[in-house]
Amino acid sequence: MPASPTDRPPSSKIPTSTRKASPYERIKQAIMSGALAAGEPLVEIPLAEWCEVSRTPIREALTRLEQDGLVQRTERGLIVRESTPGEIIDLYEARIVLESKVAAVAAERHTVADLSSMRRAEEQYRRSAHDDVDLAESNRGFHRAIWVASHNNALIDLLERLNMHLGRHPLTTLQFPGRHEAAIVEHHDMVAAISARDAELAAKLATQHFSEAQEIRLRLLEQG
Repeated sequence: MPASPTDRPPSSKIPTSTRKASPYERIKQAIMSGALAAGEPLVEIPLAEWCEVSRTPIREALTRLEQDGLVQRTERGLIVRESTPGEIIDLYEARIVLESKVAAVAAERHTVADLSSMRRAEEQYRRSAHDDVDLAESNRGFHRAIWVASHNNALIDLLERLNMHLGRHPLTTLQFPGRHEAAIVEHHDMVAAISARDAELAAKLATQHFSEAQEIRLRLLEQG
């Protein structure tokens, strides 16, 4: 079996689907899943063996990941970038603004097909199991359905990049007592406002939804 990035067996956290992905996607997923932890060194030869490619595509992948802000160059080489609590809160601040805007635009631009997708995603989250991975994936699917309904590629691109950075951090906001149940109601209300083409209400509900997530993240950071 090919070596893992740190000479360990590949983590079970890494989706099986990434085994045939490009080195960039595979390393990115390892970082996003936590299989490659913050501060972990990224050495070309073990990565090349793990991905079963030469060092050139690994070097190119690491350059892209550095541009994405997931990898950091230090005196001891490239490592998985660590984020400070302040940077994490900044990500939430930016997301509140963007999610509010994309909900308003979705209310104005959505199609019948978009509304159907949002309702399916809402139901998927409602039925999701109470574990971090399932909750997070179904939650991302719901919000991505709203992004798509905006038909605004610039907003979608910005939100995808924010989501990439937030996805690296523990997914415990969804496991916070009562949060899953509250989110079910909040998701339903957002879909209802978008369906009614009430852009102002959709924006307000999105702001409240993500402000609550930010508040929970603050509490978790304070707890260490």
